[in-house]
Amino acid sequence: PRELGQQVLSVYCFISKNMGNKVSFCLSLTGDITQKGYEKKRSKLIGAYFPQRRTPVTPSSSSRYHRRRSSGSRDERYRSDVHTEAVQAALAKHKERKMAVPMPSKRRSLVVQTSMDAYTPPDGEEEDGGGGGGTSSSREGSISMEHWINRAIHGTSSTTTTTTSSTASSSSSSTRSGGSGAAGGRLADVLAQHVHISAHHRHLCVSVCVCSPSGVPVSSRVSAKIQQLVNTLKRPKRPPLREFFVDDFEELLEVQQPDPNQPKAEGAQMVAMGGEQLGVVTNWPPSLEAALQRWGTISPKAPCLTTMDTNGKPLYVLTYGKLWSRSVKVAYNLLHKLGTKQEPLVRPGDRVALVFPNNDPAAFMTAFYGCLLAEVVPVPIEVPLTRKDAGSQQIGFLLGSCGVTVALTSDTCHKGLPKSPTGEIPQFKGWPKVLWFVTESKHLSKPPRDWFPHIKDANQDNAYIEYKTCKDGSVLGVTVMRIAMLTHCQTLTQSCSYTEAETIVNVLDFKKDVGLWHAILTSVMNMMHVISIPYALMKVNPLSWIQKVCQYKAKVACVKSRDMHWALVAHRDQRDINLSSLRMLVVADGSNPWSISSCDAFLNVFQSKGLKPEVICPCASSPEALTVAIRRPLEEGSTPPARGILSMQGLSHGVIRVDTEEKLSVLTLQDVGSVMPGAVMCVVKPEGVPQLCKTDEIGELCVCTVATGTSYYGLAGMTKNTFEVFPVSNIGTPVSEFPFTRTGLLGFIGPGALIFVAGKMDGLMVVGGRRHNADDIVATALAVEPMKFVYRGRIAVFSITVLHDERIVVVAEQRPDSTEEDSFQWMSRVLQAIDSIHQVGVYCLALVPSNTLPKTPLGGIHLSETKQLFLEGALHPCNVLMCPHTCVTNLPKPRQKQPGTIGPASVMVGNLVSGKRIAQASGRDLGQIEDNDQFLFLSEVLQWRAQTTPDHVLYTLLNSRGTIASSLTCVQLHKRAEKIATMLAERGHLQDGDHVALVYPPGIDLIVAFYGCLYAGCVPITVRPPHPQNIATTLPTVKMIVEVSRSVCVMTTQLISKLLKSKEALAAVDVRSWPPVLDTDDLPKKKPPLLYKPSNPDTLAYLDFSVSTTGMLAGVKMSHTATSAFCRSIKLQCELYPSREVAICLDPYCGLGFVLWCLCSVYSGHQSILIPPSELEVNPALWLSAVSQYKVRDTFCSYSVMELCTKGLGLQTDSLKVSGALNVLLVNLCVHPCLLQSRGLDLSRVRTCVVVAEERPRIALTQSFSKLFKDLGLHPRAVSTSFGCRVNLAICLQGTSGPDPTTVYVDMRALRHDRVRLVERGSPHSLPLMESGKILPGVRIIIANPETKGPMGESHLGEIWVHSGHNASGYFTVYGDEALQSDHFSSRLSFGDTQTVWARTGYLGFLRRTELTDASGERHDALYVVGALEEAMELRGMRYHPIDIETSVIRTHKSITECAVFTWTNLLVVVVELDGSEQEALDLVPLVTNVVLEEHYLIVGVVVVVDIGVIPINSRGEKQRMHLRDGFLADQLDPIYVAYNM
Repeated sequence: PRELGQQVLSVYCFISKNMGNKVSFCLSLTGDITQKGYEKKRSKLIGAYFPQRRTPVTPSSSSRYHRRRSSGSRDERYRSDVHTEAVQAALAKHKERKMAVPMPSKRRSLVVQTSMDAYTPPDGEEEDGGGGGGTSSSREGSISMEHWINRAIHGTSSTTTTTTSSTASSSSSSTRSGGSGAAGGRLADVLAQHVHISAHHRHLCVSVCVCSPSGVPVSSRVSAKIQQLVNTLKRPKRPPLREFFVDDFEELLEVQQPDPNQPKAEGAQMVAMGGEQLGVVTNWPPSLEAALQRWGTISPKAPCLTTMDTNGKPLYVLTYGKLWSRSVKVAYNLLHKLGTKQEPLVRPGDRVALVFPNNDPAAFMTAFYGCLLAEVVPVPIEVPLTRKDAGSQQIGFLLGSCGVTVALTSDTCHKGLPKSPTGEIPQFKGWPKVLWFVTESKHLSKPPRDWFPHIKDANQDNAYIEYKTCKDGSVLGVTVMRIAMLTHCQTLTQSCSYTEAETIVNVLDFKKDVGLWHAILTSVMNMMHVISIPYALMKVNPLSWIQKVCQYKAKVACVKSRDMHWALVAHRDQRDINLSSLRMLVVADGSNPWSISSCDAFLNVFQSKGLKPEVICPCASSPEALTVAIRRPLEEGSTPPARGILSMQGLSHGVIRVDTEEKLSVLTLQDVGSVMPGAVMCVVKPEGVPQLCKTDEIGELCVCTVATGTSYYGLAGMTKNTFEVFPVSNIGTPVSEFPFTRTGLLGFIGPGALIFVAGKMDGLMVVGGRRHNADDIVATALAVEPMKFVYRGRIAVFSITVLHDERIVVVAEQRPDSTEEDSFQWMSRVLQAIDSIHQVGVYCLALVPSNTLPKTPLGGIHLSETKQLFLEGALHPCNVLMCPHTCVTNLPKPRQKQPGTIGPASVMVGNLVSGKRIAQASGRDLGQIEDNDQFLFLSEVLQWRAQTTPDHVLYTLLNSRGTIASSLTCVQLHKRAEKIATMLAERGHLQDGDHVALVYPPGIDLIVAFYGCLYAGCVPITVRPPHPQNIATTLPTVKMIVEVSRSVCVMTTQLISKLLKSKEALAAVDVRSWPPVLDTDDLPKKKPPLLYKPSNPDTLAYLDFSVSTTGMLAGVKMSHTATSAFCRSIKLQCELYPSREVAICLDPYCGLGFVLWCLCSVYSGHQSILIPPSELEVNPALWLSAVSQYKVRDTFCSYSVMELCTKGLGLQTDSLKVSGALNVLLVNLCVHPCLLQSRGLDLSRVRTCVVVAEERPRIALTQSFSKLFKDLGLHPRAVSTSFGCRVNLAICLQGTSGPDPTTVYVDMRALRHDRVRLVERGSPHSLPLMESGKILPGVRIIIANPETKGPMGESHLGEIWVHSGHNASGYFTVYGDEALQSDHFSSRLSFGDTQTVWARTGYLGFLRRTELTDASGERHDALYVVGALEEAMELRGMRYHPIDIETSVIRTHKSITECAVFTWTNLLVVVVELDGSEQEALDLVPLVTNVVLEEHYLIVGVVVVVDIGVIPINSRGEKQRMHLRDGFLADQLDPIYVAYNM
């Protein structure tokens, strides 16, 4: 009925309103109200309004706990009902938006196929049965959770939807005073909703059709996902922070401005807090050795230590008598039986290692006290299981720095160490050479009756060294003096009220920390009996410690919260448990804020088994300060200790605040008791001067007492900063004359002088100026349905520094049965939860296969090793989600384009503009005319040579074996060309000016066919033949060139002719539409009646077709005049004469490669030794052998040939040994020129070795080539590059005379702003640029602004314009694009010299006048090419050249062999080729993202990992990035992995 409904609603609103105050009191004496409490109240109030369908049975607390555990247990160490509710409520806010996020694409072989039937979600539970929010969110469907979520959503939806829109993502530190309301909507705005991507949504994703930039619709999975990503990134994000960078010339980093609304500490300055007086008890021994002697002689039968086997049965009881006698024996043998009498190996004060397994405390205890009695310093360490244990190397460094030469160990441990084949223990990685000494009595000599150890009172000598692993993985040794050790035992005895013969159960590691202090040291001082539970037994039977407490009626137990949690999971209603004997349960990791949940849950279950609430005693400790604080056992019935419920937002700013806003992000703390007896404690600021904090401020706890460590062994500087701290007040006066020790714990002193710890310095991550604790992040991640997808407790959180700020990385172990989609959704939810609760973005979340994270000896995750593996790309994750768009908020501002530096308004005086010399230069004049220069046409030159020097050899073609395949004299070439001309006239019926496609392999036939066309008056077009093994992709290009060039006939060999008409060809193209194909293998016998002579030298000689790196096919027209001028220019530059020999290893189809192969020999008369590049695949040494054999002075090659030589020559020479300094270099470059030397290879005659290219010189390749072949006589100055482009096929070429090529270093950041700034070699962001050879004779160049067309000043970046007699005369296009034609081939400057007609190269570069002089005595102008304009990417208003980003990426990991980048809808896409197993693919994603951010200030949008050879490369060795882009968008790459960065 309606009125009933109204009543229910009003009651419900009343409850909801009151729930608002559930966590608002800080340090209250009651705990936090949980979901469970709320459910009870609610059901009580509105139960009357619901019909009673069944009677709910309320089970006992323990069985209720069971039901919750069975439904999917989770790491209790990090469990908090309130926190889980908060996380679920935060996630619920995100459910509204349903936009899917692109899931990464994986190749099938990478995906582990799992059956969904095996996947059973936890059971949904009834309202009262499930208890708190400890289960996963499967109960969200229940009525209670829905109401709670609805309330959370209604309370905040308005704030979320009005979040300020901003394209530049702003920092996680932007915590506005609006609290988590806006924060809740933060990450979800980026990772917009994927809590449940329904099947319906997924299908939508796939069918999205995206248009490519050319307007062609690309319907594919990849482009749809990219579109999705673009849409996601358009979502409103958090408001922008003040940017870190200013868009200055330098892009300098600015100091981040603090948020004016952030909470600040307002309390008074704290005062140092003293503990109780350390009581002086008369019978306390003067030293621990004296205590051992006393108990060993007066109570020798008293049990000291009982060890357990893995079945939980007592294995061995060590009495005080045995401990004393055995320790004496160890001490005697250490001092007298190692080394010789004159040269003992161990002297008092020396350090020795103690290497004992965790299941042998008796042997360890004997060895430890033996060392104390011998006055040597024990260094307890873990047992190295393999030569490469996680962290073992760092332990080795510690042993080395401590001067350890002897390692004490037990018999079984010694037998279990890894052995070499000879039976010796190998030297562990990083370890010094040590002598292994077994401490079992049977191996030791009995000391003489008159020998007794010298027992002194505790003094300031070192007692032992405890190792400590730092955040970065390095291991330090904390030295503890004998007086400190004794005083510490006294303070523990007083705090814990230890008495003689008490029994203590110890689950902790007895070699260090709380386990060592209580179970090895303090126990002996008080003659207590220790029951030691090994880790191996805990794994088999987690209840074993509780059973031993009952069995031995133990008074004290030392455990970690993990042990309490394990006992909870396993207890299963054990009836015979009785914990009433316990008076103290020491929780060793009580300083971890999340241990409170384990303590509460443990008490909840075991209170009915006799456990008293006041027994639980959390303590705080650190290796430096030993025990910092411990809660004393309370009197029965006294008030329970206080709790602190603090705002996480406040904590992130370092202040203590009661949470009043959203109640989502709170941290509940328990106290760890009060200051230790005899100690003084204060709290200081964690960074900078140790100034006292205010009372409401979080800082580092510092203690002043005798009972602390004294130094880091051998590290005086670090010791001073940690152990000799003098805290000061705000006016600068010291608090005390005695030094304090930093504990490494963050916290505060609360009411009643109780200590609260909120985290550790080691777990601190400072992101965007705010502090976050790793444990808190772990807790939030685990509150998101953890047990379905990841392993409890197998999660690591750390920060890495990328682009001047810390970035949070979360790594977890994934369950083998979780599907890709499950894991991805879990990752997405974790990101949302962390963003909502902590207001910080996660940079990277990685899931690794189960059991693969490096472990510490006790089974925890080795954090620094995990971080190291992540940074090295050796973690091998199975899922990665990167969110740089959310986290990285300190990028430089996008650049606003400024007008060109020089414009028409500039004042020009002579050759100066705006005070700078105009950037222009020219090659030398073409000079006087020689014999053959009188001819205007190459066909005439050939006829002249055939008459004057008929038998002079012009061409020699080599095969793969290095022998001559064929050669051609002047007269042979002339006669064969005549026959071709006859054939064209007779069989082809061709007219003057008809176009003929020449489809030949590199060789003599191509040259003959070319001159045959000239003789017949036809226009030849050289075309690379299709590859027989790859017809499908290569034949269409051939067909396209034939069609676009309007060829009326195709000339080729018989073999290729068959190939063009084969079945395979039919599948690739329409073979019926080929023009007539003439096979030139069988030529007619007769001569043509008359050879054609062109009427006008400006008519077309040939067409040069080439596919640019951007995938554009462009044909340029070369006239007879230009062709002759070109040959003449090269002849002068390279000093080519008939007596010279030139080796050419180039593809002869376009550009300078074609000119050198076909034209230059006929013009200059020199002999060309032709080496087809394809033959080098069979014999990599072919080219260099030919150069050596023919004593060649000048040789030309391409980058791909040079690369083949540097990489390929090493494979043949494994058996040969290399001597000398070349060794290292050759190993690095996998090449051994010995083989070449053995063949008598000599490159000392080479004067010029020119790489023919249309790009920026690849300086790394040319340098490595020079270094590599230096030993074969190659002069480094001989190697140089040329530069040409479509409008002018050769602008620069090194030539024989003239200065060596110069190299300059420019600032890469300035280059992005189109500016040139020279820097020193090795400067940060420096980029080496090599001069692209000398400007050819007859060539003038000028640097112009590509936008304004005004001339630029010297050393300014602009477009290279060229004026020359051998410029091409225009594009040959079917459609005749006149505007493009005139812009590229006949441009004029907008001011200055406006008469000269220039061709625009489309390349950016700059001119710089050097100190060198050229042949004419003038100062030399060097041209530096930076990159092609059409390849450059405009991102964030700056110009990036792909090669720079690619170079950075290739450097980042050894498995990346090649890389190509392109942009798609303003996203940067990086494609990398992987040389390794597919499992390494995901390692590359974070590395690629990091390096591009660090070096280029760009966020990578998509990372694509592909197989070797997928990135298309043309014959010149240039990457075809646009082909790659089209293939990627059409989903044709078959990538191993595609990651979409959020």
